[in-house]
Amino acid sequence: MNDRMLVHKVYHRLSLLCLTPHTLPFKPVQFPSALSPAHVRARPLNGTVRSLRTTAVMATSRLRNLVPVNAVASEDGSGGASNGSVSSTAATTVLEDEEDSTLGVRYRLPPQEIKDIVDAPPLPALSFSPHRDKILFLKRRSLPPLAELARPEEKLAGVRIDGKCNTRTRMSFYTGIGIHQLLPDGTLGPEIEVHGFPDGAKINFVTWSPDGRHLAFTIRFDEEERTSSKLKVWVAPVETGIARPLFKSDEIFLNAVFDNFVWVNDSSLLVCTIPLSRGDPPKKPWVPFGPKIQSNEQKSIIQVRTFQDLLKDEYDEDLFDYYATTQLVLASLDGTVKEIGPPAVYTSMDPSPDHKYLLISSIHRPYSFIVPCGRFPKKVDLWTADGKLIRELCDLPLAEDIPIAINSVRRGMRSINWRADKPSTLYWVETQDEGDAKVDVSPRDIIYTQPAEPLEGEGPTILHKLDLRYGGISWSDDSLALVYESWYKTRRTRTWVISPGSNDVSPRILFDRSSEDVYSDPGSPMLRRTPAGTYVLAKVKKENEEGTYLLLNGNGATPEGNIPFLDLFDINTGNKERIWKSDKEKYYETVVALMSDEKEGDLPIDHLKILTSKESKTENTQYFILSWPEKKAFQITNFPHPYPQLASLQKEMVKYQRKDGVQLTATLYLPPGYDSSRDGPLPCLVWSYPGEFKSKEAAGQVRGSPNEFAGIGPTSALLWLARRFAILSGPTIPIIGEGDDEANDRYVEQLVASAEAAVEEVVRRGVAHPDKIAVGGHSYGAFMTANLLAHAPHLFSCGIARSGAYNRTLTPFGFQNEDRTLWEATSTYVKMSPFMSADKIKKPILLIHGEEDSNPGTLTMQSDRFFNALKGHGALCRLVILPYESHGYASRESIMHVLWETDRWLQKYCVSHTSTVNVDPDASKDNSGTVSTDSESKAIAASGGSGPEVSNTEHEGFDSLPRINC
Repeated sequence: MNDRMLVHKVYHRLSLLCLTPHTLPFKPVQFPSALSPAHVRARPLNGTVRSLRTTAVMATSRLRNLVPVNAVASEDGSGGASNGSVSSTAATTVLEDEEDSTLGVRYRLPPQEIKDIVDAPPLPALSFSPHRDKILFLKRRSLPPLAELARPEEKLAGVRIDGKCNTRTRMSFYTGIGIHQLLPDGTLGPEIEVHGFPDGAKINFVTWSPDGRHLAFTIRFDEEERTSSKLKVWVAPVETGIARPLFKSDEIFLNAVFDNFVWVNDSSLLVCTIPLSRGDPPKKPWVPFGPKIQSNEQKSIIQVRTFQDLLKDEYDEDLFDYYATTQLVLASLDGTVKEIGPPAVYTSMDPSPDHKYLLISSIHRPYSFIVPCGRFPKKVDLWTADGKLIRELCDLPLAEDIPIAINSVRRGMRSINWRADKPSTLYWVETQDEGDAKVDVSPRDIIYTQPAEPLEGEGPTILHKLDLRYGGISWSDDSLALVYESWYKTRRTRTWVISPGSNDVSPRILFDRSSEDVYSDPGSPMLRRTPAGTYVLAKVKKENEEGTYLLLNGNGATPEGNIPFLDLFDINTGNKERIWKSDKEKYYETVVALMSDEKEGDLPIDHLKILTSKESKTENTQYFILSWPEKKAFQITNFPHPYPQLASLQKEMVKYQRKDGVQLTATLYLPPGYDSSRDGPLPCLVWSYPGEFKSKEAAGQVRGSPNEFAGIGPTSALLWLARRFAILSGPTIPIIGEGDDEANDRYVEQLVASAEAAVEEVVRRGVAHPDKIAVGGHSYGAFMTANLLAHAPHLFSCGIARSGAYNRTLTPFGFQNEDRTLWEATSTYVKMSPFMSADKIKKPILLIHGEEDSNPGTLTMQSDRFFNALKGHGALCRLVILPYESHGYASRESIMHVLWETDRWLQKYCVSHTSTVNVDPDASKDNSGTVSTDSESKAIAASGGSGPEVSNTEHEGFDSLPRINC
């Protein structure tokens, strides 16, 4: 029997033993005629090549172990014939099948103790009514199946569109809405469930009407033979919860590519709909009309970062118009429907506070092939509430040439908004430096204001001039507003006090500080909701006292950790009175929102009511209503602990010092019941993300609280507490550039010094075994991980790098906070790139990346090319490509597999690690001077069938074959 016949026989036997094709939770792989299901590539270390026949026989012998894999792949109901349960024996069999790790790859489940935490039901989201007398409990489901991510999507102008739904892709949703009355004693009344829509509905965009009497939301369903998956708008009275469609016609669907709908008054909504006249999508021509051409014959200087999902040709432009074009419809609760304005690509709708006007933004051609839609030509118009054009405010040209320097902006009018304290007054900002942050000019920004319908000949009024970049306004009234400005290069931030209605009162600086200096942060002013639905500064009055007081809500950063506070602040004298602060001994409490804000005018201090949260190291977050003057707290939630098996985990904020004197901090987590004197040092996982600073003092400040609850997300490093790991979470890795120095010019040096200090601290404490410390990170943290394995191999046994960028020459016009180009800082780009140091990486590294990563700079190609560079130098490495996943991973199958891969890597190269791993075929010395060989350094690479794409250099296998993309 020849090799080709054998491998097809193996594939047939695999199908019989697992599931029939129509019950598989995945699409069976279609293999090229000359390739096998176990199609692999690698460079064998011993110069031999194992035959396809041999590999096929090995695959046959392992078919029994693959059976449970197909069962668990469909456990969440996404497909397959599973009863929804898997025995621990089967899960163990899958986990221990090490040799099969790249052969016939399927999605795997992590150990049960990790899986149970990830599969725990999520807590609901909360939404308070405008009058703060009712609460919505928005119910959520657990992780979505991969099938939802696999829906076709159009990648157009930086936007990913689900053509079946006419929305952005990968939208999460709510599964139900519960309404509770908030009773005077702080307790909740019985739940009123919103009902009336069919079972299985996916709920999005839940909003209150301005008077709080109605809810509006959208409903969609999984597409079936007679059911469209497009969104429809529904409404429900809060008192009964009985829902009904807003539109009587079954042919009106929501277009949610940009905006969706907005309440224009208590009984009417402005809705973005799909034009009724829209036909079928444009068809891509079989033969192009001509070549794709871009030209710069004008010699314009245009520098852009590595944006993804851009338009590529005229067909893409037509397709973008097809999906993004909206017909605005004014719909009343009584059933009245009226189309307003012509169809266009509307991006936002903003009613004026008095409901008389609409601020309408849209984009239009000419489009661009090098920047996303946010930089397309933009038009802002002023309409009456019934859709009649009053005037055009601006029509900004295509903005391809915004400089890459941080704080650079678009030229022309920007940040056009309604004044929150006026019925219908507009304000906006215009740059004076041509939008280029490198241009030194004063003023840099000017704020203008103007009535919606100015008198004839009445131009805009200058409200304020700024020398830094505009950052927003908090309005109060004609006597008070706060204006914010900042500048990234110096980290300077300023707050101005202005009197919008008086030219006689000079603006004055209220706060002028460094944004990095968290210890000096005075807090942010709290806002109250007005009857018009806008938010203005909450002014408080004290009995028998004059003065204007604001409420400053602050994090309260201190050397002992954050102690949140609420200050009563005299805006005129600067005097403060601390009227509330968190319990610092055991709990971490924060002020979430102002609850006594429904009335006009200054709020008497004795009528103050706030929503607070409260948590501890071991108690999950609950919410309370705190009322003055007694400051009595009423608990309004009683959420169960999301992972009781880790309820008694140990948490400590640790402080230590870098060799250059910079103070560093980290959060150390230890498993429940762990005793260092009894149990000895543990394997340790260090998970972090570097940050940039302008001063050593700021870099050394403590951020966070030792009393915060340990929130564990589905891909959190803290999951490995359940596997008896010590976790050093978020050790500060400051990259400092003081004065005119650029931080990244000393990136590697400071990165290694920070990591050395962190490792020394956990070893000194006796909680981590010095030979069993792994390092990991996501995105820029993955970049950090690769650099540490290249430049500090003596510190770590292995690394896990997720969704990173490793070659900075592929991001030549800046990355992260670096705004110099490759040609301006060539040496820095090269030294920072672990790709350029691939020959130095001798420790095992696991690379994981979403196949559809949309994040600028972290193209999937980054991990692919880095893996090839590592493999070309004999490094022990593994690459896992997750189909349909973007920068962050979403589906249950992918997340579970990532956790399986991570746990396998940690168990194999951290827990079982006893000496320095060196995978150089010549067994040369690594940076620590230790000589060793490892049988696991044999090379193999393979791509999976219906599972993540895996490449590997852990075992002996085939030479240089291309992967299958399935």
